[in-house]
Amino acid sequence: MNHAENEENWGIFQSSETLPSLFLGHGSPMNAIEENEFVEGLRNLSSDLPKPKAILCISAHWVTDGTFVTAMENPPTIHDFGGFPKALFDVQYPAPGNPELAKLVQSMVKSQNVKLDYEWGLDHGAWSVIKHIYPDANVPIVQLSMDYKTSPEQHFQLAKELIPLRNHGVLIIASGNIVHNLRMVAWDRLNEVYGFDWALNVNQKVKNWIIDGDNDSLIQFRNHGKEFEWAIPTAEHYLPLIYTLGTKLDSDRVSFFNDKPVAGALTMTSVRFDS
Repeated sequence: MNHAENEENWGIFQSSETLPSLFLGHGSPMNAIEENEFVEGLRNLSSDLPKPKAILCISAHWVTDGTFVTAMENPPTIHDFGGFPKALFDVQYPAPGNPELAKLVQSMVKSQNVKLDYEWGLDHGAWSVIKHIYPDANVPIVQLSMDYKTSPEQHFQLAKELIPLRNHGVLIIASGNIVHNLRMVAWDRLNEVYGFDWALNVNQKVKNWIIDGDNDSLIQFRNHGKEFEWAIPTAEHYLPLIYTLGTKLDSDRVSFFNDKPVAGALTMTSVRFDS
């Protein structure tokens, strides 16, 4: 399916104003219930984001064998973490699903065999950030998984196939962290704006490549030496950024927000593409 096809193929997702594509640094699950500058940065998005017909979310916390899209009417709130206060486990985010969007995504993606999923739901990579943007949980959400067997280039190609959604009332949100190394976190500075030099260097290089439109360097993140190995020891928190890059339009402007490090080895830097 492509944008040139008849509008009737899109069902309720008719042409509308072009929505942004977002990469949100989600950090600790505690951001779901705490008040801090990063939560404020997410909340500020609601002041100028139009209300979408639905959200397609790609989260660092749904990595699968194969590619899946949630297709249930009422996705459960998943508390996919441990060791946190009961108040965090008590959070529910009862946003509806949208089976029509799930089937649309399945039909649009030609590079992978996307399967409908009826068991997952909304993991904390999705609800812990979206709840601050749409606190009434009144926007349907569909999650797309990331296949761990596919290359960054393949993730980028899949993302490009999703571009038409932005012109049909769907807000694309990718959730992860550019720098994410829990083994090197300074736990004594967990709530401080603080970054190790290598983390700051990697974060800045990634931002520069985004500004320059250097997708090759961003996709080939494994080719940039030791600091990148420290910053991205496993790919799952970085790969959502690849989806944001893949859904960028030539006419887009780029902006950054929540652009700070935390606890030495995490960066909360978030990216917004607006046309």
